[in-house]
Amino acid sequence: MLNRSLKIGIVCPYSWDTPGGVQNHIRDLAEFLIASGHDVSVLAPAIDESKLPAYVVNAGKPISIPYNGAVARVLFGPVAFARVRQWISQGDFDLLHLHEPAIPSISLLACWAADGPMVGTFHAAAKRQKIIFAIGPILEPAIEKLSARIAVSEAARLTLTDHLDTDAVIIPNGIYANRYTEGKSVEKWSGNTIGFIGRFEEPRKGLSVLVDALPVISRFAPDVRVLVAGPGDPAEVIENIDPQLRQRFEFLGKISEAEKADFMSSVAVYVAPNTGGESFGIILAEALAGGACVVASDIPAFDDLLGQGQYGALFESESATELAKVVIDLLRDENKRKELSSRGKERAQLFDWKVVAQQIYSVYEMSIVGSPKVRLASDTRPWNRFLGKEEKQ
Repeated sequence: MLNRSLKIGIVCPYSWDTPGGVQNHIRDLAEFLIASGHDVSVLAPAIDESKLPAYVVNAGKPISIPYNGAVARVLFGPVAFARVRQWISQGDFDLLHLHEPAIPSISLLACWAADGPMVGTFHAAAKRQKIIFAIGPILEPAIEKLSARIAVSEAARLTLTDHLDTDAVIIPNGIYANRYTEGKSVEKWSGNTIGFIGRFEEPRKGLSVLVDALPVISRFAPDVRVLVAGPGDPAEVIENIDPQLRQRFEFLGKISEAEKADFMSSVAVYVAPNTGGESFGIILAEALAGGACVVASDIPAFDDLLGQGQYGALFESESATELAKVVIDLLRDENKRKELSSRGKERAQLFDWKVVAQQIYSVYEMSIVGSPKVRLASDTRPWNRFLGKEEKQ
């Protein structure tokens, strides 16, 4: 544990208004650090400044770009660079913590704009991204400026080494495990129920795999229901469901954190059929903490989080047939569900913020030893090179 209070600047690359794992991670980390006595300022793009917490500074309105199988709302460009520099110059920070500094965003801008102790956390697990290769020559010197690099999983670490030929220490995303262990089973979500939470309109979240598996599952479990929580318009999904099975799907919309805890404690099986683009899976850690019996696709991040099947059941990614087999087996075997649930609850404690924050503190401590405070970089050639304005020597 750090033995003195630090002034920490955290940069969020994605729009604070848009729900997402990175934003949630940064929110929880910032609030944990503040509760621990540190002075924290988060710089983030945002559309509605009136809804920002007191510790978040609005960097400006984001734009949408395709990234990692989804649409990322980020901020980049000369105006954003000026705002980042202003935030750094006024912050008097002991350390900067930049999230996803390898994509065109204010995190990369901060890396260019600052000198001093900087920690970078890499969240993405993805195939080779053209956008990163396009700016590779100017990206690598920026990443080399980082005092330390964190990857949230082995999948994220491999993505980093693949793209930028550098390494990182693995520290998982954090959750408040106790929030989910306090969930209660509620009747409306109990019984032969399959739970799913996520932005179901995104193909990579894999709801279509579950839709395709339901005809087989329903033959063996005639009273099965699928409960889908999360933002989005279900109309298109419903159109692709067999009319005879549509009544088995219930779309709940976005649910609160308290409701999520009850949801995890109530459903017979929680399914994460994601097809890729996941580096960790916070929702899986939350499901484990809530006592859910978890079924997940065997993508690398989920395979790692579930201990190769020790803490949850795995099925071949994108295979509706294999998903159906696993779910049917678990719905028929209550003892097996209870066993996985019990082991999963123990596993979830590894991701509690009390554990994860201590690991992050250790990286902070290593980064600031013998280093002056964060200051504006005198050399802005990387930014000028990106704009094509580098002066001739």
